[in-house]
Amino acid sequence: MTAAILDGKALAEELRAAFKARVAMLAAQGQRPGLAVILAGEDPASEIYVRNKVNACEAAGIFSQKITYPVDVAPATVLLKIAELNADPRIHGILVQLPLPQQFDAKTILEAIAPEKDVDGFHAANVGALAQGIPAFIPCTPYGVMKMLAALDVSLAGKEAVIIGRSNIVGKPLALLLINAGATVTVCNSKTRDLAQHTRRADILIAALGKPRFVTADMVKPGAVVIDVGINRLPLEEGGKLCGDVDFEAVKEIASLITPVPGGVGPMTIAMLLANTIESAERKSKS
Repeated sequence: MTAAILDGKALAEELRAAFKARVAMLAAQGQRPGLAVILAGEDPASEIYVRNKVNACEAAGIFSQKITYPVDVAPATVLLKIAELNADPRIHGILVQLPLPQQFDAKTILEAIAPEKDVDGFHAANVGALAQGIPAFIPCTPYGVMKMLAALDVSLAGKEAVIIGRSNIVGKPLALLLINAGATVTVCNSKTRDLAQHTRRADILIAALGKPRFVTADMVKPGAVVIDVGINRLPLEEGGKLCGDVDFEAVKEIASLITPVPGGVGPMTIAMLLANTIESAERKSKS
């Protein structure tokens, strides 16, 4: 058995086509969606992520504002800018690119964003709403994973779902979404004892720990759905290519569905950022 490929790039393109119509309708009402992205420092990966987000906004007709600061910027400067953006009627979503330089307390920065503009879904108010099953904004990567599963009619109710990774960005919110969908959820990490014993039970296995090719074929239940959230660059001596947390070539012979890296969850993350920004503008237009 060779797994079918969950093509996140193709699905993201379909969603973006639908987004354009929603953006056009809002613009006709004088409410063009706007996203502000704050980048502090010169991390090469962060610069690429921000550029991709800005380009995606422009392609969808969303107004985007990129705000950059040097690595030694004072946190007070960024907090002041966030306060300005909170009050700016042109801006419906505010995103602070992580990780931040060492002088920042990320929690303080994220909590400064108005919950109604927190399109990353990281504010405590939005996390609490998600835990209660009434999400306002869903974190973009977990949102993208759920959209992929829904697009392929993957049944979740009563299924065993195992997540490797417990981050606030992916693991924890994704666990809540799966619980809300009726799955039985186990959250593991790289130090979990007898990890393979847990993963081999999984009907749906999600790897989000940031370790290249960590999940091997012997860790996967035959016929499982495998979602690879990781993105890692291999050393130059191994080709320097991007790879996920899953040993794709081996696991695809065991799984029924699998996401590739690149081209899987990554494009969906950006698509759901656009979705949250448009949703924020739609709510504003109705208020």
